[in-house]
Amino acid sequence: MRARRETLVIGALCATWYALSSASNVVGKLVLTEFPFPLTVALVQLAATAACSVPVLALCGAPPLPSSCRLRALVPLALAKFLTTVFSQVSIWKVPVSYAHTVKATTPLWTAALAWVIFGERQSRSVQTALVVIAAGVALASATELHFQTAGLAAALAAAALLSLQHLLTKRVMQGTRAHPLRLLQALSALAMLALAPMWALSEGGAVASWRRTGEGSSARAGALLAADGVLAWLQAVAAFSVLARVTPLAYAVASAAKRAVVVLASLAVLRNPAPPLNVAGMTLAVLGVLLYNRAKLSRSPAPLLPV
Repeated sequence: MRARRETLVIGALCATWYALSSASNVVGKLVLTEFPFPLTVALVQLAATAACSVPVLALCGAPPLPSSCRLRALVPLALAKFLTTVFSQVSIWKVPVSYAHTVKATTPLWTAALAWVIFGERQSRSVQTALVVIAAGVALASATELHFQTAGLAAALAAAALLSLQHLLTKRVMQGTRAHPLRLLQALSALAMLALAPMWALSEGGAVASWRRTGEGSSARAGALLAADGVLAWLQAVAAFSVLARVTPLAYAVASAAKRAVVVLASLAVLRNPAPPLNVAGMTLAVLGVLLYNRAKLSRSPAPLLPV
């Protein structure tokens, strides 16, 4: 009875995670369509994650970051998170959500390359096969994408590469300090927000003020969408940690790959972006490759990664 109840709880948490992640991406695209300022959207997301995590951390009694988790270790991680968030928003702004997420499926490719360059780590035959499947899927999706833009592709690839670097560095910090994942996420979001604020003031601060003065769009609607996007980004992160806390790393990796497929399907259904059959086939192949990679990789190294 208890096992059945736990299965139902995990299923509900996964469904909530998928729904929140899909809603976050769809709302994010709507925000950037009406309010074309990706740095502002990234800043709001980081601020929401940093601020909204405080009461949750207090409620669950999460311990503070250990003294071994010093600023010197957190700053590179925070910079990686800051850049990942910015490039992710630029990619969603420039290309359809479905294509941006398909390109971000190249994260394992970047992870394998960085692990080889930084740590000299070589991959098994099964991992290499999965990487080839991912590359083939992304190449097919790119070749058949109707709304292809070089800037969007570059931003999505940069986001995937930076997310891989963030995963590798986070794994090192978590293994060395045993920091609570959600506490670490809150600290990194706050530091990334501080790093982004000066860049935002110089590049978009004046443009946002001018946009409001000239009435180019509905400030009230854009503000509501922006607030919803920030809260949804935080909620989907909390849902991801809730799933990770209840399942094995391999099960989480499978659920994460399934989540990416759900986000792609939800964006196609809600935003109604045209997708030829070969484009859908490329997306499917890329997601399948991620699933194979996770299974091959995590069966050998069960340490979880920061999921956002």
